[in-house]
Amino acid sequence: MMKLWKSLVVAGVCAATLSGCVGLVAGGAVGATLVATDRRTSGAYADDRVIETRSAAKIAERLPSAHVNVTSFNRAVLLTGEVPSAEARAQAEQLVRGQPGVQKTWNYLVVAPASPLSARSSDTWITSKVRARMLDGQGFSPNAVKVVTERGVVYLLGLVTPAEGDAAARVASETAGVAQVITVFEPISEIRAQ
Repeated sequence: MMKLWKSLVVAGVCAATLSGCVGLVAGGAVGATLVATDRRTSGAYADDRVIETRSAAKIAERLPSAHVNVTSFNRAVLLTGEVPSAEARAQAEQLVRGQPGVQKTWNYLVVAPASPLSARSSDTWITSKVRARMLDGQGFSPNAVKVVTERGVVYLLGLVTPAEGDAAARVASETAGVAQVITVFEPISEIRAQ
């Protein structure tokens, strides 16, 4: 936590001296702070961004009528959303598995019409509420857990200890609007968590 405050203070000092670059400096400092507090290696963090971008582009190209969200955490990919058929569901997973660096996939795509914007907005609101509650001193680092919501179902990804995973799942399940919680954590030891 002390590293976070030091980074923010340094960013503030730099921003004050470089008035024309305030947004750039502040944005870079926040981004660097998030990477520094993430349990993934910087290589895994970068790989996750590339995996998400390339996978989403491939799926959009091959399955234009599908609504697929691609979330990668430590090179493990979660697929959520709606596809028009069982064949499309399998094809989306194959497209992701074909991407360099992907080590595991969790396919939670459903065969259904694409969800309306109102449902997606509701899911975004649920994710925001869960994230906010996780910031409230729940006994684990909120940066260790990625929250994704689709059709009221909250998916939790991350590198967490069993106790942290249980606490995160409890927080999510006790949040208004959450229909179900599915955890796809990668367990780590207490020593690695520190």
